[in-house]
Amino acid sequence: MESKTEILYKEESYKIIGACMKVHRELGSGFLEAVYDEALKKEFMKSEIPFKSQVKLKVFYEGEQLKKYYIADFICYDKIILEIKSVNQVPVVFYAQIKNYLTATKKELGMLINFGQSSLTYKRIINSNNLR
Repeated sequence: MESKTEILYKEESYKIIGACMKVHRELGSGFLEAVYDEALKKEFMKSEIPFKSQVKLKVFYEGEQLKKYYIADFICYDKIILEIKSVNQVPVVFYAQIKNYLTATKKELGMLINFGQSSLTYKRIINSNNLR
């Protein structure tokens, strides 16, 4: 019997990555994140990818909401957190940032997209604490 691993939100992820690749092909690397953010909004609209931008994520301590909050770059399809960067090397702390976003929202998938290199790089991060 063959085991088949299913990719979480496969079609949605491919569409998001495709939009990011298109932006990277057009702009290349080296711009500030704000430039990629604006271009991605345009590309998401053209590609009919539903998204929210600069989403405030609540943080709780012992059941009480804190005044501090996270801000996610994008939430696509109401279920995928997208964090964009423009750096030469992706530090480990950026992956921890997405894990925190996933924990705070109880969402299952986050994606870290880096526009700062000659080729677009990305990583899918799964919230293993919240899998079905």
